[in-house]
Amino acid sequence: MSVGLMGKVALITGGSRGIGRAVALAMAKAGARVAISFRQDEASATGVVRHIENGGGRCIAYRADQARVDDIHRLVRAVVREFGALDILVNNAAHFVTGGVDDPDIDGGRLAAQAAVNMQGVFTAIRAAAPLMRRGGRIITTGCTVAGHVGAQGLADYAASRAAVVGFTKGAARDLGPLGITVNVVQAGPINTERNPAYGPFAEPQRFGTALGRFGEPEEVAAGILFLASAEASYVTGTVLTIDGGYGA
Repeated sequence: MSVGLMGKVALITGGSRGIGRAVALAMAKAGARVAISFRQDEASATGVVRHIENGGGRCIAYRADQARVDDIHRLVRAVVREFGALDILVNNAAHFVTGGVDDPDIDGGRLAAQAAVNMQGVFTAIRAAAPLMRRGGRIITTGCTVAGHVGAQGLADYAASRAAVVGFTKGAARDLGPLGITVNVVQAGPINTERNPAYGPFAEPQRFGTALGRFGEPEEVAAGILFLASAEASYVTGTVLTIDGGYGA
């Protein structure tokens, strides 16, 4: 299957590295005009823009904090103003905090920041984008298999933030279906990124927890997101696509 996104406009939050970067490159290669957001790593974001434009594509990077409601609304409006449309939203920006529920010293501020990005940031982005999307729009959120399979201690809050997105996605799919907009989640397992390298200090139990015995690559997750963004996925909405190498099997 050859996915074509010619003429489409895609916004990928957290698109400067890891899965977000792979998604941005894949969508640009498929013909989409691409916008990415970043919070701090401007150098990496500039690298993504340069890579896409050197290949003949179009890409713009915007600084935005997905924990801030005003930033999200400004971001979406800026993309529509620049490109004249919005067809694809990929909610990829996320925050990761660990801590046991029985830890009296856990940093509540860090947990609140995680919830702000992983839940409220996703909910707000969907609400901001949906009224501005053309019919046939695609909304995809990058989630995590921990939403349904918590394989270690200290992940309760993170798992809850990811599980909440699944429920919101199903409700949003019902609300936006009459507009021809699909809403889905891609749940990733252990993926080889800067934040969770395949041979990092916490990699071994993750690797051996998969059926395939290895980490996935960002491009493998991007392939699933690319499918959900395509015309071929026009009848797929309110669902979860798991790409985890059998971690949850």
